[in-house]
Amino acid sequence: MRESTASPLSKRKSWARWSIHLFPIPAIIIYGMFVLYPILAALSYSFFEWKGMSRGDFVGLRNFVKLFTTEPYGSMFWNAFKHNGIYFVVQMVVMNGLAFFLAFIIYQKIKGAEFFKAAFFLPRVLSVIVVGFLWKLILNPNFGTLNVLLDKLGLETLQKAWLGDPGTALIAIILVNCWFGLGFGVLIFLAGFQGIPNELIEAARLDGAKGFTLLRMIYLPLMVPSIMIMGILTFIQSFEAFELVYAMQGSMGEPYYSTDTLAVFFYRLAFGSSSASGATAIGIGSALATVLFLFILICTTLFLRLANKKDVQM
Repeated sequence: MRESTASPLSKRKSWARWSIHLFPIPAIIIYGMFVLYPILAALSYSFFEWKGMSRGDFVGLRNFVKLFTTEPYGSMFWNAFKHNGIYFVVQMVVMNGLAFFLAFIIYQKIKGAEFFKAAFFLPRVLSVIVVGFLWKLILNPNFGTLNVLLDKLGLETLQKAWLGDPGTALIAIILVNCWFGLGFGVLIFLAGFQGIPNELIEAARLDGAKGFTLLRMIYLPLMVPSIMIMGILTFIQSFEAFELVYAMQGSMGEPYYSTDTLAVFFYRLAFGSSSASGATAIGIGSALATVLFLFILICTTLFLRLANKKDVQM
């Protein structure tokens, strides 16, 4: 009787143990369909010649060579790459620097800290397209809120066509993106501050450390993992920048390609408007997507290895 009772029970436990492995299958299928398949498809498309939407002959690395050596593709690639680099540097300095400072202030348990956390994160819940449309209205040179405010303050000389001037358009978009992503950075840095043992802070204060010295000698070294995480996320987001640029300036990187990014350039190549005729260049666009993917992958891997070394040293 015991054997006949134990056997079905053990079988049920065994099935329950193995059934757990079935739950990730839907997520794996979705990931494969919408992430892995597009990556592999773009890689395969880059090795073929394309006539409109029809795939032609296998051309090997010819599309990659055209991307870097044939005009206007070569100059437009490096122009867009430069803008992505500026995107990254400005976001690291402005967005992450300000997020670190605000997180440190909130960490000091100031009055209304919970309200400020919610207020800083609020823009993040909005759609990027909505954010781009709203800021496009704010920066409008004729009736935009910013120029109207400058006029009311007697600062008419500072009024500009912010998105129409090649000298200010890119920076304007990047600063809007900093505003949009600030709350996420505040939460990441705040979590890092809250993970620091209070015993270390109290010991440093007993040794006479305070103010900027405490921040530089104690807080900053212990916040390196959080800084590295935000650096990696900022790098990936900067070199994938598309939605906000597209929402505010369209697919041509106006004015005069001064706001062009690699993702926007890829969009034009793959879906048209890459030239005056509006013809598509799917092969070259796929080559660009492959180069961008490999660049982000290699740099992210190096950043992660550096972050792991910092963790070991800590």
